Amino acid sequence: MNFIEQIIEEDIRNGKNDAKVQTRFPPEPNGYLHIGHAKSICINFGMAEKYNGLCNLRFDDTNPVKEDTEYVDSIREDIQWLGFQWAKEFYASDYFDQLYLWAEQLINEGLAYVDDQTQEEISKGRGVPTAPGIESPYRNRSVEENLDLFRRMRAGEFPDGSRVLRAKIDMASPNMHFRDPIMYRILHASHHRTGDKWCIYPMYDFAHGQSDSIEGITHSICTLEFEVHRPLYDWFCEALRIHHPQQIEFARLNMTYTIMSKRKLLQLVKEHYVNGWDDPRMPTICGLRRRGYTPASIRNFAETVGVAKRDNIIDVSLLEFCAREDLNKTAIRTMAVLDPVKLVIDNYPEGQVEEMTAINNPEEPEAGTRTVPFSKELWIERADFRENADKKFYRLSIDREVRLKYAYIIKCTHIVKDDAGNITEIHCTYDPNTKSGMPDSNRKVKATIHWASVQHSKKAEVRLFDRLFSVEDPDNCAEGETFLDNLNPNSLVVTEAWVEPTLTLEKAMAIKHFQFERLGYFYADPDSTEEKLVFNKTVSLKQ
Repeated sequence: MNFIEQIIEEDIRNGKNDAKVQTRFPPEPNGYLHIGHAKSICINFGMAEKYNGLCNLRFDDTNPVKEDTEYVDSIREDIQWLGFQWAKEFYASDYFDQLYLWAEQLINEGLAYVDDQTQEEISKGRGVPTAPGIESPYRNRSVEENLDLFRRMRAGEFPDGSRVLRAKIDMASPNMHFRDPIMYRILHASHHRTGDKWCIYPMYDFAHGQSDSIEGITHSICTLEFEVHRPLYDWFCEALRIHHPQQIEFARLNMTYTIMSKRKLLQLVKEHYVNGWDDPRMPTICGLRRRGYTPASIRNFAETVGVAKRDNIIDVSLLEFCAREDLNKTAIRTMAVLDPVKLVIDNYPEGQVEEMTAINNPEEPEAGTRTVPFSKELWIERADFRENADKKFYRLSIDREVRLKYAYIIKCTHIVKDDAGNITEIHCTYDPNTKSGMPDSNRKVKATIHWASVQHSKKAEVRLFDRLFSVEDPDNCAEGETFLDNLNPNSLVVTEAWVEPTLTLEKAMAIKHFQFERLGYFYADPDSTEEKLVFNKTVSLKQ
């Protein structure tokens, strides 16, 4: 049991909040969700589900300059794709009228004032944690003057940045968030939901706790960076004498070879270092989805990582492991050759074609079988042949035998090279008695390799993805460098492959997840057409 569950169960035992559990997931719609958000989604929705409670989706849309309905739609899609459904959908902007009334309440009670200082002057006046700040010269304005100025701010009389509304708390507090935090700023910008109704917008710290209160949230679960905000969260709820949810913080998710900053992810997109938010190299949920990660693999990853009180860095290989674990059970097997060299079976009858029976998924017998055409000329992986092989190389070499998967044992006799010395053909003979059901079908050889019929296989595009960054901590940069200098120049390699003819566009888009036998797990990309299938490599078969 993690510490969040302990807190909730203690509250239930004590009858707090009538023993009810109400959580919420409150993203700001200023970008696409990433794997870190997926952990938060799993925690908030998971806690509500475990304790028969409810979880709301609330968009923290208090900054109209950065927010967009595109992000709202993507967030909804990502949550549902992960397998969760919110009880109710809300927006912080739903509460703008109530928040404004509460701001006036604090002014009337002498707990808020309008400040005419610039942002630079306010920041300077706050000082440092080890010494008291300097009070604003406008801190002791009368209630009447503050109300008048605040109402005129709302009416649009003043330009952006000319005035703010601040809470009057304690300029000597060691917690910098207590040093008269800004509650409202002037921002003449159209909002994606309220249009031009407002030209003042509440700050996160003023909107968040009150939004939780309005919705009857019992446990406001958030990441660790908001721990220092909790006293302010509590102060506003207590000063306004409203329902007071309990804020609980957990360690945010950090992963090797990954950045989680929305600002930096946006930079990657806008400056075309990646091909959009759903680029399979991105840590966004839509990027992971397009790469071929499954909802179950991400949920299992979040559960495996667990809930901690201290920030730590998770190795990205754990996420890859969770993908393999799930895809091994669910992905349909198929054969594909990515780096082909022609194999010619000299003693195989000219023009003969056999239909070999192949297993769709050995982990799931109900997945059944398929047939794959076998002919005289095949494609095999170039790496499966070595002209001068040592004893540790068990695959094909001259005078050595291997089994062709689902088919026969073959023995290499000779090779053909071009003028540059590159191998163009590998010639072999086959033993017709080694096919399944034949007398020598159980004869043992040291290796089995996959193949594709030259005559029947289809050409496809395969996108091989590696980690987007070449170092474990992309933000750890040398002097004068940025995280962009740590980008991996080989994070995407596009190649052609030969795949089984059973892979039609309809089948690929219906099944989507495949194991290319002996190569890895692949996902049918939406770019696929009748003329050309496109597959993204999700993960290799082994770490």
